[in-house]
Amino acid sequence: MTAAPAAGDGAFAPRILVFSTNNISDPGIDLAGSSHLHYSPGVTVINLPCTSGIRPGWVLYAMQQGFDGVFIAADGEECAYLPDCARRTAGIMTDAQRLLEADGFAPERVRMAAICSVCAEPFTNYMHEYSKALAALGPARKATA
Repeated sequence: MTAAPAAGDGAFAPRILVFSTNNISDPGIDLAGSSHLHYSPGVTVINLPCTSGIRPGWVLYAMQQGFDGVFIAADGEECAYLPDCARRTAGIMTDAQRLLEADGFAPERVRMAAICSVCAEPFTNYMHEYSKALAALGPARKATA
């Protein structure tokens, strides 16, 4: 398998849906923008109060609607709502990977990392690395048996 050419030369540029949280990861993502740090324009961010509220079916739905990957910008241990948020979110991630695989998508199309309110540079680094990994996989398509 050969990697897709780099985005910017008319090649495949992955579409990534990011689930972010209002109090923790959103400020870090906003800081990336206000600091003029660049990442793929194919990134779409949806914010919510807590990552433990994500439903695995949302990840599958995003893939079915044409996203090439889903990134969960988790609160980690910083969550203001639940003391076990990180554990719950990890379980959601596992369930989402199972759903993707059952529907014919590669489970590595969903990723998670803790992003804090000052994590602008780490967020952009994650987006660059994830975009490259998704580009190597190519557009999301259901696996054929």
